[in-house]
Amino acid sequence: MFHSFLRPLFPLFLSICCTLSLSAHAAQLGKDYIEIKPAHATTTPGKIEVLEFFWYGCPHCYQLEPELLLWSKKLPANVTLIRQPAVLGESWMTLTQAYYALESLGEIPRLHGPLFNALHNEGRRFNSPESVISWAAAQGVNPDKLKAAFQSFSVHTKANRAKQISQEYPLEGVPALIINGKYLTSPSMAGSYANVLRVADELIAQETKKRGK
Repeated sequence: MFHSFLRPLFPLFLSICCTLSLSAHAAQLGKDYIEIKPAHATTTPGKIEVLEFFWYGCPHCYQLEPELLLWSKKLPANVTLIRQPAVLGESWMTLTQAYYALESLGEIPRLHGPLFNALHNEGRRFNSPESVISWAAAQGVNPDKLKAAFQSFSVHTKANRAKQISQEYPLEGVPALIINGKYLTSPSMAGSYANVLRVADELIAQETKKRGK
């Protein structure tokens, strides 16, 4: 009778145990993340910086994006998320320039997600500035202003700097998160998109604790 009484509660009990087991698992150095030596200087003094390396053409970056967006909205005031286009090949440059060109027009908040969607859900191919400009014009962006942005010294400088930055970190692919210039984690290391954000949370908490001392 005792066992039959508990039987309906067993699935709930199992779920709670699994949840506690997962939450108790601490991120492991060398498995879930690696330490960057020497650490890189951050660009946001007084803040704990999370640098997201991404490329619009990467399907894993596309899959991470909605979870990352929700996660970023819950970050403490002492943490800032910076999106960093990665350049791990010359073919990545067009979309890196697209990011900076759209950024210069203030369009990244509005079109960051739709650009991902156009590539991965609509089958668009952006192999040239003209293909990006044509798509963006359909989204209400002034094509002449975007063309001028693509050709600007500022956008070319930022794109070349993105290539340099990508080479300075031990990147093996994207997406990747750099925590405070000291640690690198990724979905492939952490095991899932949800786990990489959990690992990032642990490393942020670790860095926050250090600053509190």
